[in-house]
Amino acid sequence: MTNSQVEVLLSKQLGVQIARRRHELALSQEALAEAVGISANHIQLLESGLSDRKKRSPANPRLNTLVALSRALQLPLTELIGNAVRGADLAD
Repeated sequence: MTNSQVEVLLSKQLGVQIARRRHELALSQEALAEAVGISANHIQLLESGLSDRKKRSPANPRLNTLVALSRALQLPLTELIGNAVRGADLAD
C-alpha cells in the first residue's frame, strides 16, 4: 500500500469517527464547527475525508484542529486517532 493510499484510508476513517461521535452526542455539523472554531464546511469536508472537493485530496487536519475536535467530541485525541487507524486496518 502506498503512502497516498494510507493517507486516503486514514482521512476517510477519521471522517467516519468524527461523524459517528458527533451523532452520538446529537450535535449538528454547525454546532460542532462552532465548538471547534472552524466552519461547518470544514466539518463537512473532514467527515467526507477530503480537504478539497474539486481536487479530491485527502483531509490532513492540523494538530490544533484535531485537539479542538477531540475536546468538542469529548473523546481523548489518542482514541479519536486510534479509532481511525483501527478502522483503516492499519493497527499493528
